[in-house]
Amino acid sequence: MSGLKRHQLIDPVENLEDWMCTKHDKPLELFCKTDQTCVCMLCSVLDHRTHEFVPLKEEYEGKKAELEKTKDEIQQMIQKRRLKIQEIKHSVELSEEVADREIAEGVQVFTALKESVERSQAEFIKTIKEKQRTTEKQAEDFIKELKQEISELEKRSSEVEQLSCSEDHLHLLQRFSSLYTAPPTKDWTEVNVCPPSYAGSVVRALNQLEKTLSEQMKKLFEAELKKVQQYAVDVTLDPDIVHLRPTQSNAKQQVNQGDDCRCVLSQQGFTSGRFYFEVQVKKCFRWTVGVTRQSNRKREVTLSPDNGYWTVCLKQLGGYFAPAEPSVCLSLKSKPKKVGVFVDYEEGLVSFYDVDTAALIYSFTGCSFTGKLYPFFSPCPNDGLKIHSTEMDCVLQ
Repeated sequence: MSGLKRHQLIDPVENLEDWMCTKHDKPLELFCKTDQTCVCMLCSVLDHRTHEFVPLKEEYEGKKAELEKTKDEIQQMIQKRRLKIQEIKHSVELSEEVADREIAEGVQVFTALKESVERSQAEFIKTIKEKQRTTEKQAEDFIKELKQEISELEKRSSEVEQLSCSEDHLHLLQRFSSLYTAPPTKDWTEVNVCPPSYAGSVVRALNQLEKTLSEQMKKLFEAELKKVQQYAVDVTLDPDIVHLRPTQSNAKQQVNQGDDCRCVLSQQGFTSGRFYFEVQVKKCFRWTVGVTRQSNRKREVTLSPDNGYWTVCLKQLGGYFAPAEPSVCLSLKSKPKKVGVFVDYEEGLVSFYDVDTAALIYSFTGCSFTGKLYPFFSPCPNDGLKIHSTEMDCVLQ
């Protein structure tokens, strides 16, 4: 009996052979922590004699606790993913709401534009028809007057015919003086009905339509600008001023950088979402504003989307353009005093606005952004550029 005290009693099991050491045919009572396997007593003194052992039940309790912990972690992972599903579904719902609202606003705008076109067309047709009716009325009045004269002349002709056939000498002589001359009539020699001239009618109608549409477009741009301005961010200039000399790939757009035209980035970089900032440029006779992903700040660069620059520029001679391959010349109705820049990272969109007129200057679309995007500024001379954020003005000096 004393020999049995060294063995641990276990509960009856169905597959007893699974509990036996395949090498020594002894019960598996220990757990080798070194080899992470179950062993018998003989294994512990022979093959595993230098290893660390614990009773099987002790390891069981430890592993069971670890499994409970793993189970809890898995449940937490499941819960997080369920919450993520809800978050994604909620995002889709919000996206649908935004899409529906955008469609509704767009339909409203296009309906208004369509109605404006239809009103302009109706007004154009009305103007032409009124001119035609005036011409027709004039012609009708002339014809009526002519018919009246014809009637009087026919009457006189009949009287003259009767008198000329009279054999009564006295009667003819008495009536002769009253019938000898034709009745008074109008001189129709210079009277004409000229078709109205419609020259320029379509152009005038289109000019009026353009004016109406411009007013509606201005309201639309103002609303659009307000939308993007809600993404305004604080912009702080990087104290490490960059003395780049940006060049343009298009020879016609070449910028003379003889002066010290410093370039500067913001300290803030953006890797997702949307952001908006404004730059006051009214005192600069040439400037470049936009965003860049450029990390090498100490070399000459060519401003283009291929090199990670999405900008608009004012040349020294007063021409505006967007550096690209090839560069895009911009025709602006007014000189911007303050430029707003809006970026939608995921959408790949960079848009520039004339803040005072709310006009869209230019948009880069379908951009592929990688890494951080930094607001980018290059004023020439270096005394007229102010960067406007939600709470502060930053002046490049």
